[in-house]
Amino acid sequence: MPDRAPEPVDRQLPTDEARDLISLVRDIARREIAPKAAEEEDAGRFPRELFTLLSQSGLLGLPYDAEYGGGDQPYEVYLQVLEELAAARLTVGLGVSVHTLASYALAAFGAKEQQAEYLPAMLGGGLLGAYCLSEPSSGSDAASLRTRAVRDGDDWVITGTKAWITHGGIADFYTVMARTGEEGSRGISAFLVPGDAEGLGAAVPEKKMGMKGSPTAQVHLDGVRVPDARRIGEEGQGFAIALSALDGGRLGIAACAIGLAQAALDEALGYATERRQFGKPIADFQGLRFMLADMATQIEAGRALYLAAARLRDAGRPFAKQAAMAKLHCTDTAMRVTTDAVQVLGGYGYTADFPAERLMREAKVLQIVEGTNQIQRMVIARHLAGPETR
Repeated sequence: MPDRAPEPVDRQLPTDEARDLISLVRDIARREIAPKAAEEEDAGRFPRELFTLLSQSGLLGLPYDAEYGGGDQPYEVYLQVLEELAAARLTVGLGVSVHTLASYALAAFGAKEQQAEYLPAMLGGGLLGAYCLSEPSSGSDAASLRTRAVRDGDDWVITGTKAWITHGGIADFYTVMARTGEEGSRGISAFLVPGDAEGLGAAVPEKKMGMKGSPTAQVHLDGVRVPDARRIGEEGQGFAIALSALDGGRLGIAACAIGLAQAALDEALGYATERRQFGKPIADFQGLRFMLADMATQIEAGRALYLAAARLRDAGRPFAKQAAMAKLHCTDTAMRVTTDAVQVLGGYGYTADFPAERLMREAKVLQIVEGTNQIQRMVIARHLAGPETR
């Protein structure tokens, strides 16, 4: 592997506190995450103890209120933390993003009493969350979900199956979207379901192309009973809550994608400056230099795009279109850059002895999760030209 240490990303951070935070994250990534990444991914091992460390370090609730154990950080800082974590290991960066997504419904739409009771443990108490919207028959068409919650006195009884759930089977809490009323988007409500609820179980995790250390599984709810006090927001508000959560979640995926792409560029650059052919480093050949320049330019453009969207969010302005653009561009960039990194390494890039092949396999899923890139194009077009004609 290349001996050349990559230069850290030159970040534009708003405060000294944010700069100290990035330094902490880089130290954890260097000491605790990166050294074990390849071995643990190959073994399919989820680093639960690392998420305990991240929780203790205040990194699982960064964009939420300090009153409930959060970090009070703006999204532009939180996303750059995700990028640093994902560059070290995507399972970790994406895991933090999913946990943040799972906490969002309660943090943004929950009653004060609910927030005071549940958020401190979720944000800083070592818990791990999962977000349950997709189902076996409803992925992109999420409003057609079939999981149903039926009122029974002061409780709700939830029955159904959720699919493609990151942390499925190991999460301590699940934010679950279930149908409580009419068909379509207006009949869906949101619930906070504890991971040890009776009747809740998970299937064997999916066997995936990449991110083997991050469990993705179906979650089965067989008559799971939760009190009405765990319903988040109003009845029928669940789909709006889900879409609002996904706007922020897409920025998390965008940041993870840029972290992954940066790791691939660093690997390619290190290899190209050390590998010699025809008497000189292969980085001296113009064709390869242009490839590296394109990779770096795409990464910088993606970083600027997700940060611009984050700053809109931090200012309280609409950002859904920009979030879709960032998710689209950054994940496509990750796929291109990791593919090019494999090419730069040649035959070595195709072997598991170097991380390029793992990064390429991992990049693919980012074009799919939290809304495929085809869905992102639909979202962007609707903002530009209005809804499609029926």
